[in-house]
Amino acid sequence: MDAEQVTMLREVLSATGWLERTREFGRALRVTSRTPGGLLLVGTPGDDPWHLAAHLDDESRLGDAPGLAPTLVRWSPPPDAPPHLKIGLERLAAAERGETLFVVAEEDAPVPLLERVDDARRTGARILALEGGDRELRGLAHEALTVPSSEAILSFDGAQHLVSAAAGAEPGRGARGLRHRLARLLETVSGPVVD
Repeated sequence: MDAEQVTMLREVLSATGWLERTREFGRALRVTSRTPGGLLLVGTPGDDPWHLAAHLDDESRLGDAPGLAPTLVRWSPPPDAPPHLKIGLERLAAAERGETLFVVAEEDAPVPLLERVDDARRTGARILALEGGDRELRGLAHEALTVPSSEAILSFDGAQHLVSAAAGAEPGRGARGLRHRLARLLETVSGPVVD
């Protein structure tokens, strides 16, 4: 995506309120995720949030926010998976106060996931949900961002990108912090600008 496309996308989204909503949700994610390893990221049985996990891990490094490095919790991790990819649902049962459970579910969350989310909430974990219209999941969450499938401007995947970027934004630096990080990324990819 070039600078002109980014500018156009920003202009389109600024009129919709999506930038503000994703920024607010991203801030909530950053504020609640302070403990390294304490951000538990889980999806639905058929959709592990790999892409979001990778972006949050990048934001953790770029924004010097170790609490944003997620622990990806999987429904059926293969026994031969590397240690960081073989964390199963039993980790949700061990969720405790000071940890954040971030549920990403474009479709309705199944009952076993809702039960685990409810248990984690009862033990004091902070619950965040990025969901596609699931009232039950939204009701269990302390903070939720709903991206309905009928949304024409922003896709569910697009919302994940905006949320991860907002979570990684430096506190108090707003757009300047994000622009600075994007400029560093572009310089890394394309080389330094020569005047």
